[in-house]
Amino acid sequence: MTPSPDDVVTEFCAKWSTPDPAELASYFTEDGVYHNIPMERVVGRTAVEEFITDFTAMVDGIDFQVHHQVSSGNLVFNERTDVMRFKDGRELALPVTGVFEIVDGQIAAWRDYFDMATVAAAWS
Repeated sequence: MTPSPDDVVTEFCAKWSTPDPAELASYFTEDGVYHNIPMERVVGRTAVEEFITDFTAMVDGIDFQVHHQVSSGNLVFNERTDVMRFKDGRELALPVTGVFEIVDGQIAAWRDYFDMATVAAAWS
């Protein structure tokens, strides 16, 4: 039985605490899209895995603290704080709103909305 869209997103978000890029990318459809809205879209499971690999080289993990999550049909929205645990011991708490489109138990599109200035300040 195919898991509900809500269950797919809940499980996917939990996996980021100990990220495995190949496992995370496996949640996407072959032509899935990952779009951090302040940045360029990443299209295709292989490209998503490469992006996650590059990103997770900087972090030990990300704790997705989901405050609210609602689903309607194949859409799942969550409001959360992503606590990034950097390899140098720093942490960054980033408020995020995520929108997921689920097709046949996989992520066809994932869009995250956040303030890029918060991220940029962590690098200064």
